[in-house]
Amino acid sequence: MATTAQLFEEPFDADEYIERLAWRTPGGGSKGGAEAFDPKRLLEEFENHIEELKQLDEKIQRRVEKLEHQCHREAKEFAHKVQDLQRSNQVAFQHFQELDEHISYVATKVCHLGDQLEGVNTPRQRAVEAQRLMTYFNEFLDGELRSDVFNNPEKIKEAADIIQKLHLIAQELPFDRFADVKAKIASKYHDLERQLIQEFTAAQRRGEIGRMREVAAVLLHFKGYAHCVDVYIKQCQEGAYLRNDVFEDTAVLCQRVNKQVGEVFSSPEAVMAKLIQNIFENKLQAHVKEKLDETRHSDVEQYLKNLYDLYTRTTALAAKLTEFNLGSDKHTFLSKLIKNIFSCYLESYIDMERDYLRTRSATILQRYYDSKNHQKRPIGTGSIQELKERIRQRTNLPLGPSIDTHGETFLSQEVVVNLLQETRHAFERCNRLSDPSDLPKNAFYIFLLLVEHLCVDHIDYALEIGLSAIPSADAKNANLYFLDVVQQANTIFHLFDKQFNDHLMPLISSSPRLTECLHKKKEVIEQMEVKLDTGIDRTLNCMVGQMKHILATEQKKTDFRPEDENNVMIQYTTACAKVCAYVSQQVDRVRKSMDGKNVDTVLTEFGVRFHRLIHEHLQQYSYSSMGGMLAICDVAKYRRCAKDFRVPLVLQLFDTLHALCNLLVVAPDNLKQVCSGEQLTNLDRNLLHAFVQLRVDYRPSRLGRHFS
Repeated sequence: MATTAQLFEEPFDADEYIERLAWRTPGGGSKGGAEAFDPKRLLEEFENHIEELKQLDEKIQRRVEKLEHQCHREAKEFAHKVQDLQRSNQVAFQHFQELDEHISYVATKVCHLGDQLEGVNTPRQRAVEAQRLMTYFNEFLDGELRSDVFNNPEKIKEAADIIQKLHLIAQELPFDRFADVKAKIASKYHDLERQLIQEFTAAQRRGEIGRMREVAAVLLHFKGYAHCVDVYIKQCQEGAYLRNDVFEDTAVLCQRVNKQVGEVFSSPEAVMAKLIQNIFENKLQAHVKEKLDETRHSDVEQYLKNLYDLYTRTTALAAKLTEFNLGSDKHTFLSKLIKNIFSCYLESYIDMERDYLRTRSATILQRYYDSKNHQKRPIGTGSIQELKERIRQRTNLPLGPSIDTHGETFLSQEVVVNLLQETRHAFERCNRLSDPSDLPKNAFYIFLLLVEHLCVDHIDYALEIGLSAIPSADAKNANLYFLDVVQQANTIFHLFDKQFNDHLMPLISSSPRLTECLHKKKEVIEQMEVKLDTGIDRTLNCMVGQMKHILATEQKKTDFRPEDENNVMIQYTTACAKVCAYVSQQVDRVRKSMDGKNVDTVLTEFGVRFHRLIHEHLQQYSYSSMGGMLAICDVAKYRRCAKDFRVPLVLQLFDTLHALCNLLVVAPDNLKQVCSGEQLTNLDRNLLHAFVQLRVDYRPSRLGRHFS
């Protein structure tokens, strides 16, 4: 059986169990081993083992039945015990209820007895207290204070309690009969009050918090309690302002006093509020007045800086003080204190800001023009100027004499940075110092000053000077500085736009002033764009005029009708080379002067005019066969130059012109085929005929027949 038990090891597997049993049986192994396989012996072993298992099963079954019987018996015993415990618990609960009712009855009796005792004791205590006060009152009537409580300094607390009550009683007595005693009580009252305040002051100097708390508690019922608080506040500030930074000293002082005031006074929030009010109305107000009054009329710039700095530091200090308990509405309390200090300065702030900004901006501009030895020219306004502007826009004619600026654009990034910096400071001060209801309006006023001095007095003036300096279209070797004006004006306006978005927009974004500012900005931009467009158009005319001059002086009629057709060694004409060099130079200037889509727009216009000039120029000559080849080489050179424009339209125009020039050299029999090509098929037949007529060998009777 022991062997059988060993075979039942966990985890149990029936197949494994049979294998192990067969392996242990001699001759039962599947591989034979030392003895040959003996099925009969294995069968006998299995039968014996089955019998053993049956016996084991019966034994285990008997044991299980025994354990089940034992379990049922113990369950019944446990149930009986639980029933006994429940009955005991019910008895105990009944006893507890009886005890609870008895306790409630006794407690009711005790409370009733206590009320009766209190009803008897309270009148008795009042009578005793009245008798005691009458005894002390008699001493004042007699004029001799014999009680130890009035003569012993250590009993000053008890004496104060007595005299405070006597003082209240004396106020109810008729004056004519008790004038003398009332005066004596009042004298003693004030004497004790003075002694208590002196004791409080001495304890504060010694740093005895406990004694200060005791004396403050006694003085709480005296009229001099407020004076006690004043003395405390005054002594707190002694030696607290030794540095030059009154704001930092105030923060440190309040931090220190806040820890102490709660240990001394019964209403620390009131004392703390009174301390802060005292500091604001004395120390801070005096400091602010001293700093501002000394510069208000002598140095407006420093005055505004000081006002901004003092107001900022005061509000920052108030924000720190909000962490203390100052009552229910501490934010309103601190705001009123700040308003009381700065109200007289803030009322006139925006007027002084505008006057200063106007004067400062004018000074910056004048200093710049003086450095250039330039006397600023008056720019005309009104209907006459508007009429001139309309004529100039429509005719592109310079109205008035052209002036020589010697390459000076009269635009300075240094001046612009200074103006923007002054305006930025003004916006910052406006944001801090303006009342929230006036902030958008004040910011709008500052913006108008920026527009006036930066956009009108500087940029617009420079554009006017630049327009006046643009030479006429037929001027020779003209220096075109207007593109430099365009470049600098573009850079400056980006700076202006950045300040508009970064500093003005946050101040007006939620007010109706936003619409006014955007309208004003749009108006300024449109006025500048009109003048920039006019100047660029006239500059392009000058460029075309210069190219005309080069062609007129460098291009010879013999270039396209050489005397020796077989001895032409050049790739393109001198006029073509010089024009292309000039055009490339101007394209680079345009790219440096502008950005974004403006570059493509201007280069497109320049390219179209360039093409028109070359097209018209080529139609002024007649061409031999070799001259036509040279013209094609020139146009190819122009076409390579046109690639620098990076404008598809311009390149397409020169491709077409190149195809037209092929009509100058193609065999007469092939003219019709060439004109039907992809690039020429959509052109006007008169234009094609005009180019064919430029050929030296053109005869209406001969070439005209092929062309038609």
